[in-house]
Order: sequence, then C-alpha cells, then structure tokens
Amino acid sequence: MSENLVIAHGLVVNSNGRQHAHVVLRDGKISEVVDASSPVPTADRLIDATGRVVIPGGVDAHCHIAQQTGPHLTTDSYAITTAAALAGGTTTVMDFGIPADSTQTPLQAAEYKLSLVSEARCDVALHSSVITWDETVPDQLNALADRGIRSVKLYATNRGTTMADGDTMVKVLHEMARIDGLTFVHAEHDEIIVDCTERHADIGEVHARDLHFTRPILAEEASVREVLAMAEYAGAAVYFVHQSSPGAVDLVTAAQARGLPIYSETCPHYVALSDEVYSGPRPEFFACCPPMRDKETMLTLRERLTSGAINTVASDHSSYDLAQKRSHIEDLRLMPHGLPGVETRLPVTYSHMVEGDLSGLESFVSAFATFPARINGLRGKGSIAPGFDADVVLIDPEHFHEVHVENLHMGTDFSPFERMNLRGWPHVVISGGTVVFQEGQFIDPGPVGRFLKQHPFSEATAWPELGLPGQPE
Repeated sequence: MSENLVIAHGLVVNSNGRQHAHVVLRDGKISEVVDASSPVPTADRLIDATGRVVIPGGVDAHCHIAQQTGPHLTTDSYAITTAAALAGGTTTVMDFGIPADSTQTPLQAAEYKLSLVSEARCDVALHSSVITWDETVPDQLNALADRGIRSVKLYATNRGTTMADGDTMVKVLHEMARIDGLTFVHAEHDEIIVDCTERHADIGEVHARDLHFTRPILAEEASVREVLAMAEYAGAAVYFVHQSSPGAVDLVTAAQARGLPIYSETCPHYVALSDEVYSGPRPEFFACCPPMRDKETMLTLRERLTSGAINTVASDHSSYDLAQKRSHIEDLRLMPHGLPGVETRLPVTYSHMVEGDLSGLESFVSAFATFPARINGLRGKGSIAPGFDADVVLIDPEHFHEVHVENLHMGTDFSPFERMNLRGWPHVVISGGTVVFQEGQFIDPGPVGRFLKQHPFSEATAWPELGLPGQPE
C-alpha cells in the first residue's frame, strides 16, 4: 500500500533542471514539489534527503525476462527481475514478447508475457516482435495496439531464430507507421556477420574470446544505414537498441537533424567495458551482441552519451547463468548471448555520466528515466512533477560500493561488472509511493506491479513536458 510521505531537503533533479526541494507523495502520486526554503509539509512519514540526489524512478526500456530463444531459457522470472529492478532504482521495465519458435505468433508471444505480469513487483510494459511476415500480421498488430502494446522489435540478424528478413522489415515498418507505433531494431548486418563468423570458424577462432572479431563495427553501421532508408521510405519511427558504435549513433543524429523520428539507445556495458575483457580469464562473462568494442571506440561512445547524442540507456537484461554460458564456450555460435544488468544499470551509468561536482545529472536523468518513458509512450513516468507516479530514487553521491554478485538480486550467478567500484547506488527507492528499498535492504512489496499501456507514438512525443530530437518545432 502506498504511503503519504515527504522527501525533505533533497536535490531534486529532472531532465530539464534541478532544485533543492521537498517532494510530497500522496496516494501513489507526486502531489507537490515545494522549494526547500519553504516549511516541510506534514505527512505520515518523513524521509530526510539532506545531502542526497533525488531522481525519478528509472525506466528500463529493454529487458528480456523469462525468455526462450532456441534452446536457451533465461534463469529469471518476473518476480525475480522486477525485484532486482527495484533494488537497482528502476521502477518500470519493458519486456519483449518474442516468439520462441515458428509455431508461436507475435500475438501469442505477447499474451504469454502478459500472463506473467501478475508476478511483477514494479510496473511493466511490453514490446511485441515479428519474425516472419504473413497475411495475419496486420491484424495481430492491431490487436496488440488494442492491448496497449504499440512497439515491435525486429532483428536484422540471428538467422534461424529471431531474424526478420528485409521484406518482413519493410512491411512491418509500414504497419507500425499506420498504427502510430514505434519499431525497435537490433541492427547488425546478418550477411556480414555470418560470413565473418564462418571465416573465423575455418581457422578455429570461435571461442568466446573471439566474439569481438566475428561481429565488426561495420556490420552494425551497415545495418543502421539500411534500416534508416527503410524507415524513411515507410515513414516509420525507429528506435535502435544497444548501439555500440559512435558511427551508428552519428547516423541516427544525422537522421534526427533531417526531422526523422529516429532514436539511439546504448547499454552500460558499452560505455564501461572495452574488448580487452575478451582476452581475460573469463570471456564468457561478456558474451553479448554486439560485443564490446576497442577502448577508443568505448570512450568516444561514452562522450556521445554524456553529450546527449544517445537518447536512452537500457540494460538489455538477459539473465543466463554461467552453466549455460560455459556449456558452449568453445563455440560462440551455440552459446547464449546477453548479460544480466537490470540492477546495475543505475550505478554503472551514473558512474560514467555524472562528475564528482554533480555536473551531468540532468543528462543522466534524461537517458535513465525521462526519454525512455516518453519515447515509449509511458505517461506519468520519468519525471518528478505533480501528477506523475510516485516513483522516486534517493542517491548518496558520496557513496562508493563494489559490485559483488552475491549481493545482487538478479537470477544469475555472475555480473560483467564484478568488483567494479561504483557511485550512484540507490539509498532509498520508492515505487508507487511505497518504500521498497532502503539502506541496502529490499522490502518486497508483493506482486503489485501494473501492466502499462503505451500511448500512440505521435501523441507521446508531442507531450509538452518533453522535447525530443527528430520532432518538429
């Protein structure tokens, strides 16, 4: 049950500015933000936020929960992943209804995920996914939109499992423009990747340590160019997931400058880790697609994030365990790719975006909470303002803490950030007006998470509280 409480004397930070203020939470909503020079309002409970940074609860627009892909099943559940999200300062997650195989339709995959939301500890929204086009897809997309699922994911690679071919992509883009939705795209050029991987296999270089050689930056940038042309042709809005290349980001920035509704996402691991991890003793800890890039590329990508050229940062949470990773460590074509990260998204991103003098806070909040909420049509999320949901995180900016997997809540036995000493860990997390995390302790609220319906894309991006690149003045 939500509490009536006041967060007093904190530095309240939104994407468009900051102020010292008291934040009043009533009945699961933010009712007032009062300048700190005013008396502290009365409430049932007072949280003293002196010396703390107060930000909106995070919105992670890219999570894979209880996901079956080919022979691989992630080790988490909605209960586990949403609890871990809350412990990490994320109060809303977005999962994917991806068909497990050719016998499952996009609508069936999404409905299966909808049946799991009843376990959720935080609010949840869904993306759908199309792998193969047939004459039923337009009606399925209509039905999904009626259920509040107005985004769809397309994979330009992963031949034989989740990949959509070019014909399917163009048709889906047309349909998403028609229903006023948003298309997520995993952009890596499949033909380049397949050929490159085969060439490395011929010389015995397909161990996990060789992953970054088999998926070159060129494959990512070539795919982004191709999808941008398709999107412009179809008049569709596109969100590129997990961009690891500054060149790919720059292609999106150029499209935005031409007025196109195109957006970039990156992940914490791409701005915190370089491809040096693959030459270490545990390359399986870092097996994801795209792979980590060389150090210069990583640092340049980090600059793109801190400058605001990248719109959102998401975890791409995929919770496999080491047994699954290591079962095919000698052949990267067979091992599951993806990293657990929903709980560590906040401290890793904060540590690489916010300076010791707290410059960069607004850009961090934009990428962590505000833009993912607005781009994905989740009204009431991503800002500390009257009428918004009472999702609030308090951070002690002076506190450092090392990552140790045994202290995390995710359903796996490793973290790619193991032993990193990070700032930005949540001190207090409030979700829907209820304190769910305080001073290192998760307080399980039970299965109270709601399914959130997405607003139409053009409506969401026109909300007056947000200015997005690629939108007309």
